Amino acid sequence: MTRQILVTAALPYANGPLHLGHLLEYIQTDIWVRYQRLAGNRCTWAWASDAHGTPIMLKAQAEGMTPEALIESVKASHEADIKDFLLVPDVFHTTHSAENQELAELVYNRLNEAGYIVKRTIKQLYDEQDKMFLPDRYVKGECPNCAATDQYGDNCEVCSATYDATELKNPISQVSGKTPLLKDSEQHFFALSQFGDMLKDWTTSGTLQTEVANKLKEWLDNGLQDWDISRNAPYFGFEIPNAPGKYFYVWLDAPIGYIAAHKHLGDKKGFDFMETWKPDSEHEVYHFIGKDIANFHCLFWPAMLENAGLRKPNGVFCHGFLTVDGAKMSKSRGTSITARTWLNHLNPEYLRYYFAAKLGSSVTDLNLNLDDFITRVNADMVGKVVNIASRCAGFITKKFDGRLSTIYPVEPQEHYDQMVSAQQVILEYYEQRDYGKAMREIMLLAEHANTYINDAEPWVKVKDPEQQQAVQDICTVGLNYFRVIVTFLSPVLPQLAGKTEEFLNTSLTLEALQCPLINQTINPYKPMITRVEDKQVQAILDATKETADAAASTSTTANAAAAKLEPIMDTIEIDDFAKLDFRIAKIVDAQPVEGADKLLRLTLDIGLEQRNVFAGIKSAYQPATLIGRHTVMIANLKPRKMRFGLSEGMVLAAGPGGSDLFILSPDNGAAPGMRVK
Repeated sequence: MTRQILVTAALPYANGPLHLGHLLEYIQTDIWVRYQRLAGNRCTWAWASDAHGTPIMLKAQAEGMTPEALIESVKASHEADIKDFLLVPDVFHTTHSAENQELAELVYNRLNEAGYIVKRTIKQLYDEQDKMFLPDRYVKGECPNCAATDQYGDNCEVCSATYDATELKNPISQVSGKTPLLKDSEQHFFALSQFGDMLKDWTTSGTLQTEVANKLKEWLDNGLQDWDISRNAPYFGFEIPNAPGKYFYVWLDAPIGYIAAHKHLGDKKGFDFMETWKPDSEHEVYHFIGKDIANFHCLFWPAMLENAGLRKPNGVFCHGFLTVDGAKMSKSRGTSITARTWLNHLNPEYLRYYFAAKLGSSVTDLNLNLDDFITRVNADMVGKVVNIASRCAGFITKKFDGRLSTIYPVEPQEHYDQMVSAQQVILEYYEQRDYGKAMREIMLLAEHANTYINDAEPWVKVKDPEQQQAVQDICTVGLNYFRVIVTFLSPVLPQLAGKTEEFLNTSLTLEALQCPLINQTINPYKPMITRVEDKQVQAILDATKETADAAASTSTTANAAAAKLEPIMDTIEIDDFAKLDFRIAKIVDAQPVEGADKLLRLTLDIGLEQRNVFAGIKSAYQPATLIGRHTVMIANLKPRKMRFGLSEGMVLAAGPGGSDLFILSPDNGAAPGMRVK
């Protein structure tokens, strides 16, 4: 029976270009969609641009344009990248659409009528000078968790903590540069706290990966809080019905954008999108997302759907983050690579194959090691796959007028059948999103094909007039092997598949593989994939760094002006500073903190005792590289109870943050516990 499947990917935010981190998810999604279609299932990919929220407003203001003009411009650039990276969504819509407004209001009204929308008066930050409540991104201050400065009012980029803007220390309005006041404001909440039992059942039903279900269990065990779904004007989004000056928070209407994009497609194609979204629908729905937004998709979203009379997804597939050469992507190092920069220098299928070769079904982070990338692409795509065709095609074209053998050789027929039967394992790996395992199976087939050609030696036999039929048979077998292999690779390498169809004058389908290709005229072989050169990768890094340097240069004046808005903190006396006890500490152990993307747990030896300290430095250091090194800590800081345990001090750090963060002191004989004066 043909499966009816709807697939979505997380919506790219309409305030900047796509980069390789985005493409990890989109390529993962695209491969799965193409696999489903290859397997004969009806698979629709509904997608859109995420176009609402405060960052859109800020970016539009900075660019001197309206939010509408900004999101249209960015959407156009996204669409070009999507096309050129060979992604095949059926629709790429926008959340700033009539369909999304209609459906957001539908969901809200159903929740409201069921009694699940409650209004509460809460304290919010208010800019007295500009007479406005401040959205999260209009205020900055110190993180209430780790004390990092210059953090937005919703989450900390250093320790990954999430919080309310009112919890910021020393908040500063990004509108006036003044300290905001706390003022009463009525807001709308979704009663998420009522659905803990339902969500416990759903999150443990097999819908989610085990790692994700375990992580969400922490939220559920601690008790869910009602969710603030409204924002005060000014806000770029949809106004809440019968609530002037109140707007839907972007995370309410963004996932509804999946349904709205599907509706938009249905209206164009003439099908009823609601057949998929009814609670009793036999259609399947799957979301591909990053692990950082699992709480929205696996707690808030299913609770909304359940209580708005709509179906929940069959699966939510989370992936990890992308690192480049083992570190977080960095503009200064040239590794925060945009999709367009890649396309300017390299074939998109190189990245598609490398991601596929590294992707599994878990939530593990994926590292783009650039040296490994070059080696793997050249060895697999060039050396193993297209090499089969290039070794056989010339003989068929020159010696046999481009025609394959009339009869397929009997003994290799058994080998051909065995190769075709490998689809059972390979397709199951695709289904489970274990693309890396699928690529390994396919490369084993390619190695077998190359071994067959090596052993058969057509270049030797072609010199013997009596061996001409054998040469034609050998090359016919080799090209059939190539056809099978590229068919299995077609979800990953659709461009190569298209070139192969043109070359062999055939269609690459699973049904067509049941019979080998014989008595067929093929076209002259043209190089399909060329080797990756070191200089091409270096050109990408150089171009990325040049763009970052230029952006930094042009923003220097603006940053200096903005810095003037940041008031100097209250002055302290020299005696206050003298109270801080700085000590040399030896790092005797360093471990990642489960459930925290940026924290490391450090065990520090300060001479008389060992201390446990949490530090937001994971983006800058691999834990193993820290052990045995020295750092400086504040030893007399009052211990702080954190969600992950007790932190008994603070490590000193310098640098702009991210991967450019430095905590190590010179290992020049300083003893643990030595006081720093």
